[in-house]
Amino acid sequence: MGNNNKTEMTPAMAQDYLRAGNIRFINSKKEDRNLMEEVKATAGGQNPFATVLHCIDSRVSAELIFDQGVGDLFSVRVAGNIVNQDIIGSMEFANVASTSKIIVVMGHTSCGAVGAACNHARFDDLNNLNKLVRMIEPAVTAVTEPKNQDDRNSGNKEFLNNVAKKNVELTVKNLKNESRVLRLKAEDPTQLIIVGAMYDISTGKVCFFNDDDC
Repeated sequence: MGNNNKTEMTPAMAQDYLRAGNIRFINSKKEDRNLMEEVKATAGGQNPFATVLHCIDSRVSAELIFDQGVGDLFSVRVAGNIVNQDIIGSMEFANVASTSKIIVVMGHTSCGAVGAACNHARFDDLNNLNKLVRMIEPAVTAVTEPKNQDDRNSGNKEFLNNVAKKNVELTVKNLKNESRVLRLKAEDPTQLIIVGAMYDISTGKVCFFNDDDC
């Protein structure tokens, strides 16, 4: 599908296109692309159809995971896929002033930033990192099981991944709370979809929270 056709997508079509790209990625059947041709084609402007907020983890690249090319995605990356004023402002640009039809907040399994929050880790002389870890810690509190404190740490992979999922849910909530324009636009799913997702680093699969099997 050419970049111009992607601008005509509905939000539901955009999500389906991401799903299809992830299936190609899982099956190692990526689209045959000439990236330099895409560079030339987008030199005069861009029309991304989706925005993906995801972690800086080197194993979690939205363009690869969804098999997309140059000019297809607004890609927002920060450890722990949290939101702040700058990130929300960027999303407002992408989804109100520009062409994106869907916002995906994507966490992933075995997330190091979430693990640090699970352990309530603090790092000497890394005040900005400590602030980021504290932003994830509400997700740790929100996951109530297990009760035993000895099991509430990054060594418990089930707990870690449940916290990562809860962190995505809270990020989606924070995004809507902090951006009235995005919240109102998303009230009409024909205008914008805001959805959480989890990426499994061992299988390559993205699970969207609005899918029945997620």
